[in-house]
Amino acid sequence: MDLLRILIAILLPPLGVFLQEGIGKHFWINIVLTLFGYIPGIVHAVYIIAKK
Repeated sequence: MDLLRILIAILLPPLGVFLQEGIGKHFWINIVLTLFGYIPGIVHAVYIIAKK
């Protein structure tokens, strides 16, 4: 399941974080990072998914 979430995080980083954590502080942080740049959003999303 984590592999699927990581693939989703690469395509749509906020969705990957949402599936892992729900709507919380990490979701909003990822939205901001994705708006600043797509790569920081991906890195943050993969980190949040791989952390658990």
